[in-house]
Amino acid sequence: METFVPNLKRQYQENVSAKLLKEFGYTSKMQVPALEKIVVSVGVGEAIVNKKLLDSAVKELEQITGQHVVKTKARKSIANFKVREGMEIGAMVTLRGDNMWYFLERLIGIALPRVKDFRGVKPNAFDGRGNYSLGITEQIVFPEIDFDKIERVSGLNIAIVTTAKTDEEGYALLKHLGMPFAK
Repeated sequence: METFVPNLKRQYQENVSAKLLKEFGYTSKMQVPALEKIVVSVGVGEAIVNKKLLDSAVKELEQITGQHVVKTKARKSIANFKVREGMEIGAMVTLRGDNMWYFLERLIGIALPRVKDFRGVKPNAFDGRGNYSLGITEQIVFPEIDFDKIERVSGLNIAIVTTAKTDEEGYALLKHLGMPFAK
């Protein structure tokens, strides 16, 4: 019995890895950069006053990613923002395996084109080790979110972690996977 492989993963295995192998002159297939994980997080600063906002953010993040979400707590107290250590002020989810590939495919193919005045993602948002960070200002670009049932429009942070050693390798990997970088 043959198992179903996500389209983007199949594209990576059949085309992208071979292109990267040739482009960077690797001696082994194991040196080719690959996706490791995708971390999607949301910060809800107003959760200090209204706990319902955090619960709705968690529910929306679960709808978007299709996976259980973890609430994040403040690491230290900040008096100016009325934040105490241990308060729940955000949510995050780590995607690996097939879920990661499905999410990236939906992000590139459906969500990013729905962003208002979209002209591509910034190519300089790499961290120096081949990992890419992306911010989305409205969670409503994902079709899973029902616009009528949201508490408020909030943003998402998406960190794409790769096995690439340099930013050039990470950029080439994401470019070949179809990430729409701005010119």
